[in-house]
Amino acid sequence: MTVSSQSQRQTQLAIMRRFAAYIRDGGSDLADAPMVNDVSVYTDPARHAAERQKLFRETPLVAALSSEIAPGAFRTFDATGVPVVVARDGGGAIRAFLNICPHRGARLVRQEEGRANRFTCWFHGWTYGADGRLIAAPEADRFCGGMAGRDHLVALPCEERHGLVFVIATPGLAMDLDAHLGSFAAVLGAMGLDGAERVKSGELPVAANWKYALDTYGEGYHFAALHKQTLAPYFRNDITIYDRFDRCHRVSWAQKDWDSWASKPECEWPVRAEPAGVHYLYPNTILFCGSVSPGKSYLTVFRHFPGEEVGSTVTHKAIYAFGGVKSPEHRAEVEAAFDATAHVVMSEDYVTAAEGWKNMCALPPGSTVVYGRQEMALQNVHRALADGCGMALPGPAGVREAAR
Repeated sequence: MTVSSQSQRQTQLAIMRRFAAYIRDGGSDLADAPMVNDVSVYTDPARHAAERQKLFRETPLVAALSSEIAPGAFRTFDATGVPVVVARDGGGAIRAFLNICPHRGARLVRQEEGRANRFTCWFHGWTYGADGRLIAAPEADRFCGGMAGRDHLVALPCEERHGLVFVIATPGLAMDLDAHLGSFAAVLGAMGLDGAERVKSGELPVAANWKYALDTYGEGYHFAALHKQTLAPYFRNDITIYDRFDRCHRVSWAQKDWDSWASKPECEWPVRAEPAGVHYLYPNTILFCGSVSPGKSYLTVFRHFPGEEVGSTVTHKAIYAFGGVKSPEHRAEVEAAFDATAHVVMSEDYVTAAEGWKNMCALPPGSTVVYGRQEMALQNVHRALADGCGMALPGPAGVREAAR
């Protein structure tokens, strides 16, 4: 068993002790009080524009898993509205650049992903290496010095940590991943993301504000009502385990068949070595370790990106096999898990999100929404997002804290 697996096993055991106590004695992790938030947080175009700038142009975002960009490979990343290419050279160094040819602004890399140690613009044939340096330009002597300042692609802040590649979509900004990840870095480090192999990916659109879509991943209160046939048969909505790590969190819900072991000795508990639960990585990423069907461990990554309009969101979803795909049967199983989760999200969560967001737009000014005590994850996410934009923080019982 690897050090990561041992760490995860101990973490899982600690979480299961808390679940067992709640199952035996009643209760759940709960916030101190409900919290209210103004509906304008979801509907105001000015707020939306500020979030797109501060949270999606000036904040480190997950562009890919490290395992998705091997030496000599590249991936494009356009979800922020800024064209980006992330490339790893033959020596393993990872870099990100604006995916823009400095000659005349054409898109340089036009494939979503692939392998290449150089990139040639299809407009005039200028060629750049994976390090961003200009290698060749046809008839360069006729530019008479006009290439000065165009001999390198525009670099973007880019680093990788704990199996994830982070990019800031604005040139010239400093990236401090230690500050960005905070205490969540240790959680990511123990998850074993380095060996995860991507099996399937796709996009899930929803006509709602991106935060409304994000909310659906943070609470199990809706399982019994919205997911009657899909999740409710397997998961309880009354017992939540929640751990906050600065602006990030991990949240898990009790499975209905756990009553069978909660009163047994710990040596008889079905403790798994793989991570489990929903992990939120500020500001827009969900790492779901598990499955719609209990007992299966896959890594599903949901990255939520706002469109130009306040009511437009695209969720980039990908599923990975921990430790790689073991067999054709294993691959088929992981693909089926992708399809099952996408079905639940699109046919239930996002239908509700689109309807709810549209209704929010019809509410009178000053209307509020409430996050209950069992929705502590949503409470802390909205505080973190407001703080990240320098906005007024939502507060309990209608009290609004002044922006820090």
